[in-house]
Amino acid sequence: MLAGMDGRDRMRAADADREMVADRLRAALGEGRLDLHEYDERVQRAYAARTYAELDALLTDLPPVAPPEHSALRPAAAPAEPPVGRLGSLGRGHVGRWLAEVWLPYVRVVAIVVTIWGVTSLLSQELQYFWPVWVAGPWGAVLLLRTVGGLAGGEPRRQAIERERRRERKRAKRELRTEGPEGPGPTT
Repeated sequence: MLAGMDGRDRMRAADADREMVADRLRAALGEGRLDLHEYDERVQRAYAARTYAELDALLTDLPPVAPPEHSALRPAAAPAEPPVGRLGSLGRGHVGRWLAEVWLPYVRVVAIVVTIWGVTSLLSQELQYFWPVWVAGPWGAVLLLRTVGGLAGGEPRRQAIERERRRERKRAKRELRTEGPEGPGPTT
């Protein structure tokens, strides 16, 4: 092997590199080169890859992407969302969504117990001991630690990627059901 290639193979891959490989795997699934199980396995390995060598190994048995006008395959139906930017657009909304998933149950429960406390105080016509602090305090502290740890560890991005992977599997299953087991045939 060439020394330059060997050096590149050991270099660490970036998120953009992983996303490009995932896009190529998605195209291979759409072309019928990969089945759903193999696609899912390779996408998981792509997002877990650390080096270029690990990413390159996922594509070695796939030909380069042919432009649609040179392909013998009929073009697939247009996806509901544009394929470019699906995973690339994770940068903005995925943190807010993750924070909402973590904190909304807490906010709802605390609102309920504070309401119960308020109603009982009104009905008794005196200010009751503020017992909701025993619900809000410890749970809030645990959520604060989880939030700090999750943000530092990249948990919002991992969950967004996993959510996108599930969407892709569902979409691919729907396409397989609508095309039938024989898949798309060549156009005449």
